[in-house]
Amino acid sequence: MLDHIGLVVADYERSKAFYRATLAAIGFELVMELDEKVLDRAHAGFGEPPKPEFWISAGATGAAPGPSFTAPPVHVAFRVRARALVDAFHRAALAAGARDNGAPGLRPHYHADYYGAFVLDPDGHNIEAVCHAPG
Repeated sequence: MLDHIGLVVADYERSKAFYRATLAAIGFELVMELDEKVLDRAHAGFGEPPKPEFWISAGATGAAPGPSFTAPPVHVAFRVRARALVDAFHRAALAAGARDNGAPGLRPHYHADYYGAFVLDPDGHNIEAVCHAPG
């Protein structure tokens, strides 16, 4: 069971604004923020208060960890309780500047009730909202 996940982002302020707007659609908010005085670089944690579950941190994307820490794009899926939240996530992400990577809809190749939507964030990470409940 995962406790939390983090992504490295190239433009911290842009990505923080993007995730703040996008994740609000599924009930997440900015729960905690740590700056480079506390850690080696800025971090923002989002989730349902009081616990951050999804973190972004400032850095560059593309190389190995080290002084100029970078990471390749990844896929993150947020599980939500209702299909309407998948739709709201997709709308909010596009309004916040995401690129569409799969409109809301059923994905029966995963299972009969898999309802998801996919967007690419400002760094090219594939971000998904998914509902597994029957329609």
